[in-house]
Amino acid sequence: MTAPSAGPPQAGTHPRGGSGAVPGDRGAGDLAIDVKGLSKSYGGRKVVDGVDMQVAIGRIVGFLGPNGSGKTTSLRMLCGLLTPDAGEGKVLGLDFRHQAAEVKRQVGYMTQKFGLYEDLSIRENLDFIARLFSMENRKEAVDGALERLGLKSREKQLAGTLSGGWKQRLALAACLLHRPKLLLLDEPTAGVDPKARREFWDQIHQLAGEGITVLVSTHYMDEAERCDELVYIAYGRVLARGSAAAIVKEAGAKDLEDAFVKLVGQATDNFAEAH
Repeated sequence: MTAPSAGPPQAGTHPRGGSGAVPGDRGAGDLAIDVKGLSKSYGGRKVVDGVDMQVAIGRIVGFLGPNGSGKTTSLRMLCGLLTPDAGEGKVLGLDFRHQAAEVKRQVGYMTQKFGLYEDLSIRENLDFIARLFSMENRKEAVDGALERLGLKSREKQLAGTLSGGWKQRLALAACLLHRPKLLLLDEPTAGVDPKARREFWDQIHQLAGEGITVLVSTHYMDEAERCDELVYIAYGRVLARGSAAAIVKEAGAKDLEDAFVKLVGQATDNFAEAH
């Protein structure tokens, strides 16, 4: 298993070097995600309300917000699983509304409760998924995913006997089978112990080092501080974006958690006044 890192960087430092400042306007070729006005309603209630998002290639961006704030719906629209009511833009250079099928082929999407077959081994799970998608060079893809996620020594172990951390690692391996350029991870470490969470995040940083872009939702502040940039959403709207240090400073807070408490408080007051 991958050795734990020395721990998350302090707020205000960039996890992989540099200041961590949010980049200025970038050319379209520098962006893995470039969408504007993303919106979705259910039963007359706007779950996502005019979200703009830019994510540079090779960055790790944390997507934070309270439960029901629109994070999962946003991720599902970005990967082509949901059709937005409004919004335009590109994901990996593709029109995410009109080229959804092609977007799906280049994006890895991992839900909080990724479906694994517990009566199959690690290798059998990956092989079955590869067969479902009629992947060419199936054995090569499975072998590569096993090596990449440190699962080779456990490949014959039944998925049902794995700990939560190892199950999440297997789920991530499944998302990487088709070698996506973008990973959308929806609370991937929920319910996983701290040591396994840290090891999972070491894997995320390794993947980003290979040029894979990562947009990950999380409720953990230590994980947020390991991201290059953060986007905070509540009531379907983006409340803040930037480095951890920039968000803390702008909110006049003592730390990241305090900043988000203040942001949600302000958003709740505004929402109550509007309704």
